[in-house]
Amino acid sequence: MNNERPYAEALSRLRTASLRPTRQRLALCKLLFDAGDRHVTAEALHSEALAADVRVSLATIYNTLHQFTEAGLLREVVVESGKTYFDTNTSDHHHFYVEDECRLVDIDGGQVKVQGLPDAPAGAEISRVDVVVRVRSAGD
Repeated sequence: MNNERPYAEALSRLRTASLRPTRQRLALCKLLFDAGDRHVTAEALHSEALAADVRVSLATIYNTLHQFTEAGLLREVVVESGKTYFDTNTSDHHHFYVEDECRLVDIDGGQVKVQGLPDAPAGAEISRVDVVVRVRSAGD
């Protein structure tokens, strides 16, 4: 990490994605990506931002996460209605959703084989298949 230019990597990431590097985007980009691959909810990122003294509304967090997703910086993983995670790992992979911990765990893309997909509707093509395997603690 470069102490002289702490936002250099965030700035580069935003420019590569053709996103204007606003103060809030830079701060959120740094929070998201400096910790390595992870899964985060908008609410958790909002709490992290406030703890880091980044003054930003939850609405701005949602907007920024969706902009980052559209730009290819994040993957959106919907585990159920109203429960969405944003994944900093955009490589080909799937997820376990640990229900009793509300936590996602990566599954290597090569470990899941999907067969029998229907044909895409006319004028469309399948761009990606996301598999979320729901797990919970085994009973005693």
